[in-house]
Amino acid sequence: MNAIVALCHFCELHGPRTLFCTEVLHSPLPQGTSSGDISGQNEQAEEEEGGIQMSSRIRSHSPAEGASADSSSPGPKKSDMCEGCRSLAGGHPGYVSHDKETSIKYVSHQHPNHPQLFSIVRQACVRSLSCEVCPGREGPIFFGDEQHGFVFSHTFFIKDSLARGFQRWYSIITIMMDRIYLINSWPFLLGKIRGIIDELQGKALKVFEAEQFGCPQRAQRMNTAFTPFLHQRNGNAARSLTSLTNDENLWACLHTSFAWLLKACGSRLTEKLLEGAPTEDTLVQMEKLADLKEESEGWDGSEEEEKPSSQPDVVEGQELSKSSPETSLMPDCNSWNVAHRRLSVFRSLRHMRQVLGASAFRMLAWHVLMGNQVIWKARDMDLVQSAFDVLRTMLPIGCVRIIPYSDQYEEAYRCNFLGLSPHVQIPPHILSSEFAVLVEVRAATRSSLYPTLFDDEQSLNKYEFVVTSGSPIAADRVGPTILNKIEAALTNQNLSVDVVDQCLVCLKEEWMNKVKVLFKFTKVDSRPKEDTQKLLSILGAAEEDNVKLLKFWMTGLSKTYKSHLMSTVRSPTSSESRN
Repeated sequence: MNAIVALCHFCELHGPRTLFCTEVLHSPLPQGTSSGDISGQNEQAEEEEGGIQMSSRIRSHSPAEGASADSSSPGPKKSDMCEGCRSLAGGHPGYVSHDKETSIKYVSHQHPNHPQLFSIVRQACVRSLSCEVCPGREGPIFFGDEQHGFVFSHTFFIKDSLARGFQRWYSIITIMMDRIYLINSWPFLLGKIRGIIDELQGKALKVFEAEQFGCPQRAQRMNTAFTPFLHQRNGNAARSLTSLTNDENLWACLHTSFAWLLKACGSRLTEKLLEGAPTEDTLVQMEKLADLKEESEGWDGSEEEEKPSSQPDVVEGQELSKSSPETSLMPDCNSWNVAHRRLSVFRSLRHMRQVLGASAFRMLAWHVLMGNQVIWKARDMDLVQSAFDVLRTMLPIGCVRIIPYSDQYEEAYRCNFLGLSPHVQIPPHILSSEFAVLVEVRAATRSSLYPTLFDDEQSLNKYEFVVTSGSPIAADRVGPTILNKIEAALTNQNLSVDVVDQCLVCLKEEWMNKVKVLFKFTKVDSRPKEDTQKLLSILGAAEEDNVKLLKFWMTGLSKTYKSHLMSTVRSPTSSESRN
């Protein structure tokens, strides 16, 4: 993560000061650090912390050293610093952590060596300890701009028996140029920085209580109440943070914490390259996940019991299934299913076409694409689930409603993929309907009824697949265009299964674009029927099956796309442009 984490202090003598900062370096070390500074002979006390190699480093000059610093180096002069303003002593090597995985260095020192970075950190330090504070002067706040970066600041107090009000004011700031990334990291940064602050305050409180027990300062100040405050100050009034916490390894611990914070915060969020606008499947997927999350938060105990019976629909293939009572009464059958879970499944559309046969598969695929109800009756639930997983790839996600296994028939409006146990009775009007197709999985009379297509396909030879419908598809029927293209891809043996899958994605996107055009043309613009026929001819979808397919796929459009179109139509600018 390209950011800087810094610890700041409000000094009673010099105002806001930067005590300690850690920055990320992707190439060389900062200005003033030669390549020999990280050589083997200068590295000391190497440790391993979560994949980060820690070592000290010797700098050729340091702003904290004052007079020995180069005139061009940023930072306050030695005369402008006191014990409370200084973290690393003069000549201190500083700290460098090497991330072996990413070849990134995390460098800690009192001030950034780069003048521009020093100015940015200095300004953020002043604002965090002066004007940009939350109520109570202790807590997190966000501020910044495009020019000087954006800052997450958390102010806090450290107990000090010698300070005015018995406490000193500090802040930990995180500076980034990416506003969105920093805002998204707010919960993570708040929790981790709060942990660092609690540890510092805990150490300082122990020192404070010990000092108060030995020499109470409140009574002593009451006795000298009329003495001018400045005359009360002694050499110990400005105390370093190491003295307040009684921790000589404080800066090494802070470097470790800040380096881990930068590494962890940069790893928790990843970027994905999106080529073009999100697909309809992606939008529907996001909407269903959001709806599921909202419903789960609102369910109480009673609602959880009622939900499975009232909402059998699917969210991205994760169905609310109904277990058959027969399965619980047949342990031998269940154990057989588990043993053959990996074998009795369909692996792809091509595999299913080879098992069912060309004519049966074409009939089944036609009903799937048209939105008719597809019913599978089988004893093996894994076989039914694998069949639905393969068949659903031909449809947009928004058009898929699955009940994988049920002990009773469910109406078509509740699901277009329905799995049933063999004993379930299907209503006669469904069996004779042209809007449903039934696939019965029976025990084969001969083990060699279907030839073995693959070496591990012995279990499928035990089944006989019978596909029936009230409206059988004639062999010479043209069918929807997309079905013909799918069959052409499946029969082309030069195309691998992965290539066929990508072809299917492209075909679905092509026809979803036609669905969008038709939806806007008919539902939004309300064009006459004659214009709609002309549009269908232009789209190459004037045939009856293609029109039915487009109308069914229109139900799979995302709410985001529909609401966007409707809001565009209602806006004054769009109406003026059409006029």
